[in-house]
Amino acid sequence: MSEHNYLHTAEYWIKSLKLKPHPEGGYYREVYRSSELVRAEHLPDRFKGARTFSTAIYFLLKSGELSRLHRIKSDEVWHFYRGLPLTIHMFGANGSYKVVRLGENPERGERYQYMVPSGTWFGVTVSNGEDSTPGHIHDDFSLAGCTVAPGFDFKDFETGNDKIMTAYPGYQDVLRKLL
Repeated sequence: MSEHNYLHTAEYWIKSLKLKPHPEGGYYREVYRSSELVRAEHLPDRFKGARTFSTAIYFLLKSGELSRLHRIKSDEVWHFYRGLPLTIHMFGANGSYKVVRLGENPERGERYQYMVPSGTWFGVTVSNGEDSTPGHIHDDFSLAGCTVAPGFDFKDFETGNDKIMTAYPGYQDVLRKLL
């Protein structure tokens, strides 16, 4: 295998970026955590304690993997870096469903960044590459980054379960895939 092809594997990026398995699926590594804190009394009531100003991670999904349905108490900005496009599946408090696609082809409606609002149930899937641009090296992964403010804390992380199915009638097929 040539070095050029090796650079386009999920295993290469997992090793090079020192990523580890994430509880929601995929692989991650925190690369930034602000050294300063926002005191609890200056945060909305949904936060129980102080939080760092901001955090940032690398996040990788292999082809066929997904980031399971979850929500956090902060806004989360997703940044597309490389590989196959990602689809962010979002379920709003009003029963709505929205998808946003991250990738490098704006002519296909893909974006490089997107902010998922706090409290939004969401999951992320990776494209299988069938609709990639002709001549594109078919990567087996998607590499992204996530920036969270106020900073991420696992105390603010909630995974979805079967109870969410009743909150979004008409979207059971998508929800089942993301649980």
